[in-house]
This record gives sequence, C-alpha cells and structure tokens, in this order.
Amino acid sequence: MNPDNIKYHKEHTWVKVSGKKATVGITDYAQDALGDIVYIDLPEVDTAVEANTEMSEIESTKATSAVIAPVSGTIVEINEKLADSPEIINEDPYGKGWIAVIEMDNESELDDLMDASDYERYIEEEAK
Repeated sequence: MNPDNIKYHKEHTWVKVSGKKATVGITDYAQDALGDIVYIDLPEVDTAVEANTEMSEIESTKATSAVIAPVSGTIVEINEKLADSPEIINEDPYGKGWIAVIEMDNESELDDLMDASDYERYIEEEAK
C-alpha cells in the first residue's frame, strides 16, 4: 500500500513535501522490482537537479537503475546512512530509506505528480 500523504512520479520516485522542501525516495514498487539493493550513488549536497532527470543511481543484484528527480531544485540533504546500508531502501522505502531532500524551485511541478490512487492505477496499467 502506498502512503496517501506523498506524491508519486511515473519513474517510481516519491516526494513528501514540507514547505519548500521535498524529501525524495523510490517507491515500494521500485525497490521490489529492483530486488536486493547493494549500492546507491548518492547525489551531492548543493547540486542543482531538474525534474524528470537523473539525480542518482541505484544498483541491485538484478540491475542498475537511475533515480529520477520528481521536482527541480537544490539538494540540501542526503541520507548518509544509505552509503553503508543501501538495503534500508528495501526495508523501509517510505521512511528510513529516503534518498535526498530537495529545496524546490517551482512548487507547481507537484501538480504533475500522482496521488496514491493514481499511482496504484499507473502501476497496474504498466504491469499489463
């Protein structure tokens, strides 16, 4: 079940907004599809990111996958714990497995993201 209090990007990232700050991670669907996550290339603090572009990379036992930024802005914090324990993403993708916090440039980009029920329909369609 996907939490209702966050927004979802079609590339299977999520964003939880607090003021101008957006905490970003990958969805439960994404971590499940990737399998056991063994490494994450964390973005650097103070890096500018654009919505719909790669902000980091995750390696699992199955594949390497880009993490797509759901919003544009500047990275103001990263989850350092993932450097030593990337499996936290598998264990708690919507909690302790967050990847970065972005200070948003344009909050209207949130309007392009899906809510939980739209995202559930999206992944059902994608599975067909």
